[in-house]
Amino acid sequence: MNSKSLYQEVILDHNKKPRNYGTLDKASHHAVGHNPLCGDHLDIALNLEGELIDRIAFHGESCAICKASASMMTTVVKGKTREDAETLIKEFRDMATGALNLDAEHHLGRLTVFAGVRDLPTRVKCAILPWHTLHAALNSVTTTSTEAEDDPMHAAIGDA
Repeated sequence: MNSKSLYQEVILDHNKKPRNYGTLDKASHHAVGHNPLCGDHLDIALNLEGELIDRIAFHGESCAICKASASMMTTVVKGKTREDAETLIKEFRDMATGALNLDAEHHLGRLTVFAGVRDLPTRVKCAILPWHTLHAALNSVTTTSTEAEDDPMHAAIGDA
């Protein structure tokens, strides 16, 4: 199976059966993310137990790439520390924008299925929005946008 068909299979699976989709009662951290260019809108809630992401959920209206990215993100960061999640956020963003050398050491594992999104400039922000929103939630920012000029994540994705 080539990487393009694997990418399509993973996107379809996570879009049809998203993991950790729903709401989370009594979340310790929460953020809403929006991509005004395409209309994707995600709500991410999580509970930190100390520095560990104990529970995480997402919901909202988004395209298949965004929903699949959010689904995979929640499964990967659940049980990780805040620091580990921030490392994954940076590496995923760098991979999606073409700034990460996938031959070098990284922590993305199966998330590399999204590496091809860098070749689809109009879809990069769709894949990054869940990660952008998780970053906001972990840093107690309640709303964020892929177009928020004052947000350090925006500077990293720019006009991708």
